[in-house]
Amino acid sequence: MTTSAPSSTTPSDARPDRLRTAAGSRRHGVGFWMIAFAFLIAMAFSTVPTPLYPLYMARDGFSTFTVTIVFAVYAVGVVISLLLAGHVSDWVGRKKILLPALVLELFAAVLFLTGSSLPVLLVARLVTGLGVGMITATATAHLHDLHVAHRPGASGQRFEMVSTAANIGGLGVGPLIAGFLAQYVHAPLRTPYLVFVALLLVSIVALARTPETVEERLVRPAYRPQRISTDHGDRSGYIAATAAGFASFAVFGLFTSIAPGFVASALHHPSRALAGATVFAVFGGAALAQTLASRLPARAKMVLGLVAQAGGVITLVAGMYATDLAAFLIGGVVAGVGAGVLFKAAVGTVVGMAAPAKRGEALAGLFLISYLGLIIPAVGIGIATRSVTATTAMTWFTAVLLVVLAGVAALGRSRRSR
Repeated sequence: MTTSAPSSTTPSDARPDRLRTAAGSRRHGVGFWMIAFAFLIAMAFSTVPTPLYPLYMARDGFSTFTVTIVFAVYAVGVVISLLLAGHVSDWVGRKKILLPALVLELFAAVLFLTGSSLPVLLVARLVTGLGVGMITATATAHLHDLHVAHRPGASGQRFEMVSTAANIGGLGVGPLIAGFLAQYVHAPLRTPYLVFVALLLVSIVALARTPETVEERLVRPAYRPQRISTDHGDRSGYIAATAAGFASFAVFGLFTSIAPGFVASALHHPSRALAGATVFAVFGGAALAQTLASRLPARAKMVLGLVAQAGGVITLVAGMYATDLAAFLIGGVVAGVGAGVLFKAAVGTVVGMAAPAKRGEALAGLFLISYLGLIIPAVGIGIATRSVTATTAMTWFTAVLLVVLAGVAALGRSRRSR
């Protein structure tokens, strides 16, 4: 015999639902930290070769130009992946994008272990870039979803701090680990990759145990690459934001490609641990500054970023002329602080000016121009070092960067006056 369900729920009937909700909330809370860990490891792996480039140069005869080409291939992979796959997790689910992305990273680590010839390095860096492009937007979105599910109604401060630490901070952690391993452990061109193979495997297991936060659509929209749009009602404001992104990533590209070589050659400090710590200090400063400046008004962020980045690169070049490691390091950290705050201001500007329906297109344009900043200046410096000294090439880089920063400031003033 069947009976109809009661029209109201008794407290005892409701308790299992509450328990299931609490258990789900705990799973989302644990999953939040698992994704943060996987995000940090993936970003850290992308910069593992940074302090190792001088070793490749010494062993295989690579020039600074060759190193910048290897680095540029990575950035190209990131751009391709961002445009083709960075937005697909909204349709198929976060984990279905993050899992193959981590597998790509793992494959790249295995490639690094199989050989160090130039073709192998190029393929490994391209594969790394493809994985990072898939991870960056998807992991950030997954962290946001898990934060909201775990703490509904809470502010997004925890999400912002953790996502920034995993993303920008991870870029600094990779060289720090790789540099110390290369300095103090046997087989410096193999051990860092072996360590990250293990960490990436742990990340894949952690991802598998994390709740999915997007229900896969039964009827998916027709696939298309991420659209890019630059027309958002305030052309000069958008140009200023993209120029700021270009300038910020130019500093990041400098320290993830050829700065360790400068420390070893121009400043005569060949320590791999020092090279890794230098890059960590720059990205750590950027991540910390982004967090501390989160409550500043947009204009204050822009001014702080412009002043710090300009002062930092000038101090950095002065340190190279004086062969002063301390000045070089201080300049790098200050420039990193400026780049971090300036890019955060650029993102805030674009998000604020773009209509919700075109926000993804606007941000895609910002990231595309920013990643060109990661590629073009580093390759330009590499080409210049074939005919001039590293210090002279850095002087030219600084002059061009100061012109770009002045242009950002001028466009910002013009926008405010209107």
